Amino acid sequence: MKRILTYGTFDLLHYGHIRLLQRAKSLGDYLIVAVSTDEFNKIKGKKSYYDYETRKKMIESIKYVDLVIPEKKWNQKVLDIKKYKVDVIVMGSDWAGSEQFEYLKKYCEVIYLDRTEGISTSKIKEDMRLK
Repeated sequence: MKRILTYGTFDLLHYGHIRLLQRAKSLGDYLIVAVSTDEFNKIKGKKSYYDYETRKKMIESIKYVDLVIPEKKWNQKVLDIKKYKVDVIVMGSDWAGSEQFEYLKKYCEVIYLDRTEGISTSKIKEDMRLK
């Protein structure tokens, strides 16, 4: 069984998120999604509209997702790879070349998928402020 893992906040769930999860699942048999906790988002300087439990439930309801785990800190990725026997980490192309993911190539394959043009949580938040 080929296990895929991705990380994200997944706030204001939108088509770009769904498309990322669909493409990630197509790369293997079992998709694990690590959703950033509210506490970790504070460390990252992010504020989510939905709390962690709500975001977790939304991601769990998506048919491509097999398991949702909490992302609590930057340095948990290697532990997640080992614990869940991950073969591939998938992230959006905005993370390509980032130290946050490049070092993981020692442990598993790392694939960066192109973002869905024209949609992002930041854009939705910005558009909402304009109305």
